[in-house]
Amino acid sequence: MDSTDPGTSAPLLGEPLPIELMNTIWADRDGVHDAIAGPGGAVAWLRAVGPRLTPSAPAIGAWLDAERPAGAEEAAARLRGLRDALRRLAAEATEDPRPDAQSAIGTRDAALAALNEACGATPVWATLHWPSGGDPTRIVRTSDLAGQAVVAMLAGQAVDLFTGDMRPQLRGCPAPGCVLYFVKQHPRRAWCSAGCGNRARVARHYQRHRVTKTDPGS
Repeated sequence: MDSTDPGTSAPLLGEPLPIELMNTIWADRDGVHDAIAGPGGAVAWLRAVGPRLTPSAPAIGAWLDAERPAGAEEAAARLRGLRDALRRLAAEATEDPRPDAQSAIGTRDAALAALNEACGATPVWATLHWPSGGDPTRIVRTSDLAGQAVVAMLAGQAVDLFTGDMRPQLRGCPAPGCVLYFVKQHPRRAWCSAGCGNRARVARHYQRHRVTKTDPGS
């Protein structure tokens, strides 16, 4: 990992939020980890990305600010289900061969069903606020189940990701041991982060050096 928020163990690399959610599965020398395995980790991750949620909703902000958000355990389970669906669909889109990156959801159809269910789990709608003598503003409202609403918002953004211009640029990081995804927004970008690029270069150098030392013709 190269960039984390103090409140979450997940890497935050500035990717679109659905990809940041995919990357709550991450790996290091100790193995593969799940940053949202429990409600505490899920709420910590949502708080870390909360300022980037679009559209923002007062009910979701209040829910995230609560000391013990109501329904956090159910929200965490929904968030993990959405994450696993997105990782399966990302693997389909990128033809991802990495065994450690495999999703807990085994099929494309199951992933599509999970994503579409998440999209409609809780309504999110816009309202108009126009005080006398003031300017009109747009306010986003949700039902009382703010934890479900935030998952539905992320699911909607994922639909935009997979149907938009970024999908062809979606990549699985090829660095040794990495399980993260990223959007290749620059032609020369080959890794999810500079750290992974450095590790890949070191691994290639080591492999070349090892081959040279064991070559009987050298």
